[in-house]
Amino acid sequence: MSAQVRLDKPEMYIGANMGITESMVSFNPAIPQGFLMGFNGGIVFRYIAEKNVGMQAELNFSQRGWKESSGLYSRQLNYIELPFMTHIYMGNKNRFFINLGPKISYLLSEKVLLNSTDNSTDVQHITPVEHPFDYGICAGFGILFNIKGKILQFDTRANYGLSDIFANQKKDYFATSSNFDLSANLAWLFQVK
Repeated sequence: MSAQVRLDKPEMYIGANMGITESMVSFNPAIPQGFLMGFNGGIVFRYIAEKNVGMQAELNFSQRGWKESSGLYSRQLNYIELPFMTHIYMGNKNRFFINLGPKISYLLSEKVLLNSTDNSTDVQHITPVEHPFDYGICAGFGILFNIKGKILQFDTRANYGLSDIFANQKKDYFATSSNFDLSANLAWLFQVK
C-alpha cells in the first residue's frame, strides 16, 4: 500500500455555485409524490493538498419540499445548508470528480405553494415543520474545466436527510419524514493559491 502523494503547492479555490433542485420528503406512512422543483446556490471553498484528494465546503441556500401526486398540495422548505465533503478527482487540468460527505441544514422558512385540499385534516397539510434542524449525507459527481486558473464546473448531487421534519414518537402520525433531493449545479471558482 502506498502513501498519499502531497502536492508541491496546495491548491485553494473559492467561488459561487447555483443550480436547480428536485425534492420530496420520505414519509412513513407513504404519501404519493412527484418531485418539487426549486433553486439552490451559494459559495464554495475547495482545498487540495494531496494528489487526487481534497476537501470542499459550501454555504448554500436550498429550496426543498414536496409535491403530492394528487396535484392538490405542495410545500416549499427554504434551508441554509453547510455540506463538508471529501473531494476525489482524476485528471490534471480538466478533471472528473466525486464529492461525498455530511451536511447540516437549518430551516429558514416554509411556504405552502398550492393547497386545493378543502378542509383537509391530513397531518402533512396542517402541521408546520416541527424540527428545523436537518442533518444528512450527500454524494455526487461532476466535471471541471481549468481555464487559466479559473474553474468552470458542472456537478450533480443526491442529498438524503437523516433527521425528520415532523415529530416521530410513537404517539405521532409519521414514523419518518426525511428530506431527499437531487440537484444539478454550475459553479465558477477562482484559484487563490
